[in-house]
Amino acid sequence: MGRVESHLLAEIKKHGAIHLTLIDPDKENPRSASEKTEQSERGGTTAVLVGGSTAASTSHVDEIVRSIKKRSTVPVILFPSNVTGISRYADAIWFMSLLNSSNPYFITGAQALGAPLVKKYNIEPISMGYLIIGDGGTAAFIGQANPIPYDHPEIAAIYALAAQYLGIHFVYLEAGSGVKRPVPCEMIKLVRKTIAIPMIVGGGLRSSENARKVVEAGADVIVTGTVVENTLPIESKIRELVQGIRVARRNWVQTGVKAY
Repeated sequence: MGRVESHLLAEIKKHGAIHLTLIDPDKENPRSASEKTEQSERGGTTAVLVGGSTAASTSHVDEIVRSIKKRSTVPVILFPSNVTGISRYADAIWFMSLLNSSNPYFITGAQALGAPLVKKYNIEPISMGYLIIGDGGTAAFIGQANPIPYDHPEIAAIYALAAQYLGIHFVYLEAGSGVKRPVPCEMIKLVRKTIAIPMIVGGGLRSSENARKVVEAGADVIVTGTVVENTLPIESKIRELVQGIRVARRNWVQTGVKAY
């Protein structure tokens, strides 16, 4: 286990759950990305993810990551949709498999192509099983996924369990960027009961109440991206989301219930 993964797990243990900020290189320039990360860090985010559903150029991703690292101290974790999303300047990379894709390229093909670069650049790989839920947005279209229906949480649970048995360290339930409906709490609860590895939830989370409900259902990590793109001031919005996580943590203490 590498330094960044150890840091994430330590923060989950300390706070009950954590918030990660997603920066999409296709929607940001180096200056705006670094400013938004700096504000997110002040708001309480634990790390920043750099990546998007479409393929930004590697040179642009490099510029984004370098700019962020000049102004922020949180870890920079790549969240790539393809090999072009790999930057030598990042601290870590979600080495992820889109488990419910219909195209083997997104399950193991891109990973095979990217693995030599991850090794060459000495980027810390953190294994992730990626599952697209509901509409899935652009991520579902680009990744040629068969999205898991909102009303069939048992399908998400068996995929997540398969990820655990394959030795994957994290599972991500993704509703898609900018979607109106987040991953249902009933699905999160069932996945939490089924697996013993950390669970990430993203897509459609816009408020403290959203964050609280998702974390109380069992999420260990929440990810927000669209909120950072569209909301000012960013620092106060991230603080609001983090506060929702802290409220969920207090509720766990009072009820004796833990998500992970």
